[in-house]
Amino acid sequence: MTDQGAVVSSDGWQRLITARTAYTQAVSAHYDEVLHHVAHRAQAEGSLGKADIGALLLWKRLRADTPWAGALMAVADADVRRATAAAMAAVRDTSLSRSAAARAALAELPGFTSGDALASAVLTAAAPDRMAVYDRRAHTALRSLGVTLTHSRGRYSRYIDAIDRLLASAPDPARSWTPREMDTALYHLPLNSPTPPST
Repeated sequence: MTDQGAVVSSDGWQRLITARTAYTQAVSAHYDEVLHHVAHRAQAEGSLGKADIGALLLWKRLRADTPWAGALMAVADADVRRATAAAMAAVRDTSLSRSAAARAALAELPGFTSGDALASAVLTAAAPDRMAVYDRRAHTALRSLGVTLTHSRGRYSRYIDAIDRLLASAPDPARSWTPREMDTALYHLPLNSPTPPST
């Protein structure tokens, strides 16, 4: 559940729809090729390995010169795949809500104990039609729309829950968006005019 009800005003939705259009016009159609390739391999193999995580690290433009990256490289690829296979099974289980299909299985891997950027990319590659990518810009965009998430444990689950609730009450054309399309709209949302939640 979100920290605050996920309700967005009609003006907020117009800002999101405009942001999604701006995103598709500004970002190269080739940008998500890495995500699509990793998702295709994950579908075929039932898991993601260290090479897939490395590709997603590049795609997310995250730093790899960190202690956790070295620690992850010291883990056997088979062990990484066991963890990602369990996470993949959870996020693809349609009997679970998107928020329940969270990231606990990844927590044993170095780099996945805290922070949601890379974990969300892995989960989105595992289930592209169900999950969404988290980043600070999307978090801030939600706040500007009147949807507040704290940074306490379980933030990614609450983020997915917020997106799920928003899409359930979205107007056209946002009603047909996937969670991934919603996260790109949030990412590209101008943040200079906060919109209060509707009552």
